[in-house]
Amino acid sequence: QLHVAESGGGLVPSGGSLRLSCAISGFTLAYAAIGWFRQAPGKERKGVSYYNHRLDVTAYSDSVKGRFTISLNDAGDTVYLQMNSLGPEDTGVYYCAASPHTDLGTWTYEGLYDDWGQGTQVTVSS
Repeated sequence: QLHVAESGGGLVPSGGSLRLSCAISGFTLAYAAIGWFRQAPGKERKGVSYYNHRLDVTAYSDSVKGRFTISLNDAGDTVYLQMNSLGPEDTGVYYCAASPHTDLGTWTYEGLYDDWGQGTQVTVSS
């Protein structure tokens, strides 16, 4: 059974960096891809980044492209989201989610993800 859990959120000044972790269990990334989503205060949750090991592809939303990097650790059980040049607009709850059903054309569709973490808060002070 797919299971993911996020960690690494916190308070950071504008311009700073954070690295979020998404620990996976019950499956391997040969079977399911990982998406990172963000829910800003008062707004809908939106896709931020995507890692599909099977297809060997990554994706980013326009708002984070060039600042965020998604990667897999050597053990293959943690997907990182390295976030640089953070601004107040990056504040929100970050979720990772697992999906065996997504590709580059569908990764932002939340309904295709089978398991979600509890979320980790990222707050960027101005």
